Amino acid sequence: MKQFKFALRYIARHWWQYVLGIAALYMVDWVNVYVPEFTGRIIDGLEGGSLDMQGAMKIVWMIAGMGLAIALGRFGWRFFIFGAARSIEREVRGDMYGHLSKLSMRYFNQHKTGDLMAHFTNDLMSVRQLLGMTVITAFDATVMLVLVLLNMIQYVSPKLTVVAIIPLLIITVGDFFYGKIMHKRFKARQEAFSSLTDQVQESISGIRVIKAFVQERKELYAFAASAGNAKEKNLNVVRLHALMMPVMDLIIGTSTLLTLLYGGYLAIHGEITVGQFVAFNSYVGMLVWPMMAVGECITSISQGLASLGRIHHIFEEEPEIVDGAQTNHDVTSLKGEIRLNHLTFAYPDMPEVTVLDDVSVTVRPGETLAILGRTGSGKSTVPSLLVRLYDVADGMITIDGHDLKSIPLGVLRENIACVPQDNFLFSDTLQNNIAFGSRQSKSAESYAGALQAKHPASQAKPDLNGSADKTIESVIHAAELACIHDNIAAFPEQYATVVGERGVTLSGGQKQRSSIARALMKDSPILILDDALSAVDTDTERKILDNLKSVRSAERTTIIVAHRISTIQDADHILVLSDGKVAEYGTHEELLKNEGLYKSLFDKQQLEKQLHEDHEEGGEGNV
Repeated sequence: MKQFKFALRYIARHWWQYVLGIAALYMVDWVNVYVPEFTGRIIDGLEGGSLDMQGAMKIVWMIAGMGLAIALGRFGWRFFIFGAARSIEREVRGDMYGHLSKLSMRYFNQHKTGDLMAHFTNDLMSVRQLLGMTVITAFDATVMLVLVLLNMIQYVSPKLTVVAIIPLLIITVGDFFYGKIMHKRFKARQEAFSSLTDQVQESISGIRVIKAFVQERKELYAFAASAGNAKEKNLNVVRLHALMMPVMDLIIGTSTLLTLLYGGYLAIHGEITVGQFVAFNSYVGMLVWPMMAVGECITSISQGLASLGRIHHIFEEEPEIVDGAQTNHDVTSLKGEIRLNHLTFAYPDMPEVTVLDDVSVTVRPGETLAILGRTGSGKSTVPSLLVRLYDVADGMITIDGHDLKSIPLGVLRENIACVPQDNFLFSDTLQNNIAFGSRQSKSAESYAGALQAKHPASQAKPDLNGSADKTIESVIHAAELACIHDNIAAFPEQYATVVGERGVTLSGGQKQRSSIARALMKDSPILILDDALSAVDTDTERKILDNLKSVRSAERTTIIVAHRISTIQDADHILVLSDGKVAEYGTHEELLKNEGLYKSLFDKQQLEKQLHEDHEEGGEGNV
């Protein structure tokens, strides 16, 4: 029932298209039903000598007019019904994407990408079929069945009609059981398709790892197993469908045989005319479509409802991170004073594992807070909580004195520029990737003039408009601060270079620096770098940090999450985490005096650095 209500919500928006389409279809069926009657009257008239050539031609012209009306009607119902179905498909797809974008990270942690992709493709196609061709088929079969039976009774013989339809009633009983079984098999088929899609998506995304570990054969076997499962589920549907069609043909053939035998008997004994007998056989032939359409409808309805249920299940998921009654819409901007007050947190998927335990810290506007800790210490959880990818259940986070949950979500995220650990780049140009979070974003073609104006010695292509674009200047400036500009300028297409899916054509360091440039381009009062320099060498790291210092305004609050002390030693405050708890807190100099975890990590990294330098010197001496 929920699926029907969900579908009706969209159908109601296009009710006039369905009304016009069904009206056109009704006209087609009504005209079709009267063609056999006219044919029968011509035969009886010619046989009895009561029809002259002029009368016959009149009926012929009427039949020709009917043919034209049928052609126009068929165009009409296709135009309106299929148009409505396509529009609904687009609306559902858009609403589904919009709803997914509001769901929490917990949902995406629990659902695979391939499965969600199947909802947007295969499931939506089935829903479109349900709301388009299936609607037409169901209405056409019903109207045609009623009109044909009425004409058979009124124009020919009620007794012959009863004999003809008795075998057809078996189809109605069989359809009930057929529909229930088919629905289950279609649902299983859709789930198998989702699993197959997910298998392909993961294999393609991880193709580098697969090749590096020589696991092509293993993945091929896994794909073959998934494809075999999908094939078996499809065959289950095909077998049932293949069984239904011959059974229906047998029943319809039986009805035709009874019609010929009993109808011939009635014609011989003068109870019906030859014309009526011919017309009745035409009507029986017209009943074939409604009876076969019943099976097709049940198949399409079963498939459509299974897909509609899967899609509706997404809409039943309620967004967890949303603006609510406690949201203060008077908050329109942020300065950057951040307080963590006795913060304790565990991820929803693993509530028994405490990731942060009673963490308290204060960062004033313009200050830099560094968070350091070993792997698994909980340091990367803080950025996720600050941008409200997850909500805090125990303790509190405030920005400028406002509880994080009271700040409008759009305002919060607009005022935070974050470089996450996973440096995701879109399959787009470098310019568009860097300008992604900026309101000034424009196409990549206009970058060259600004580049040439700023760097005359570069090989930039001339700006066709002859003017430096402000947006592109900002992109270049952000790239320079992130120490990625020289790399980009060396590419043949420079800022118009398309980086491939997830930035596959760039190195790890280039992806990190491009992500940093994107965050700097946003120019928000709060900047978060979550292990954003782990893939760059120490010299480049130092240049980037110096650049950040040079442009850091008194209002910009910076949070740096790192595992290398060289990255964070100049921070105003350093928070050291161990197993989710605050192990130490202070400046670089203060923490070195404590002889604690920070000092231990510092000494270890200094030793590693010295060994690396000695190794390089030894290598040069052997050359």
